[in-house]
Amino acid sequence: QYSPDSVAGADGDIDPTEITFPGCSCLTSSCAVHVCSCLCRGENYNSLCLRPPDKEEEYARPVFECNAMCQCGESCQNRVVQRGLQFRLEVFKTEKKGWGLRTLEFIAKGRFVCEYAGEVLGFNEARRRIQAQTSKDSNYVIAVREHLHSGQIMETFVDPTYIGNVGRFLNHSCEPNLFMVPVRVDSMVPKLALFAATDISAGEELSYDYSGRFHNLPITNREEESLEEDNRLRKPCYCGSRRCASFLPWDSSLFSTP
Repeated sequence: QYSPDSVAGADGDIDPTEITFPGCSCLTSSCAVHVCSCLCRGENYNSLCLRPPDKEEEYARPVFECNAMCQCGESCQNRVVQRGLQFRLEVFKTEKKGWGLRTLEFIAKGRFVCEYAGEVLGFNEARRRIQAQTSKDSNYVIAVREHLHSGQIMETFVDPTYIGNVGRFLNHSCEPNLFMVPVRVDSMVPKLALFAATDISAGEELSYDYSGRFHNLPITNREEESLEEDNRLRKPCYCGSRRCASFLPWDSSLFSTP
């Protein structure tokens, strides 16, 4: 079933469509940084492109867009991901990777491309679905972990297997042209937004790093050792990049028992 936005999953813990954020009181067509309450952490976009983090920033800033409760207009520059698809994309059959997704037009670096939408699940339901899969099944469940300043980790699990959008057809690449950013609009449930990491030509296949390391911290020695141990369970990677790791990323946490 196609859905442009994420929906509540089978365990029903979280409703991603619920509006829980207060809106800004800006009465202008486009909100100004440090004046708008939604932009108190700084500007998110510059001419529709995601603003890169400052060099002195150790971590990426959280992205909050103006929402349904805001007084500003629909043309506000802080409304990007919520507008949905803006480029013509095509699902196509690849040679070795099954279905894939490519763009039919040029996409500039920093532009929002598409959301990875699906059912928003709790940990237990995500683990149940993962453990029920066979080696022949495709795994679409994604686990996004955000590290908070308090040291806590916020987890979001999205599964587009049964309900989702074109994002489910994106393949992995060890040198991708997209990167994922959690963007919040109406509530703390993030939209898993994919932005162009570089200029992308028409006809080029779109991909992102399933592990989340791209545009994030480098892999540690501990992670490398655990990956080697799990190679027997992992699927081969056919991205064809110069830095190909030979296997698709593996997250063993959803396979373990509590």
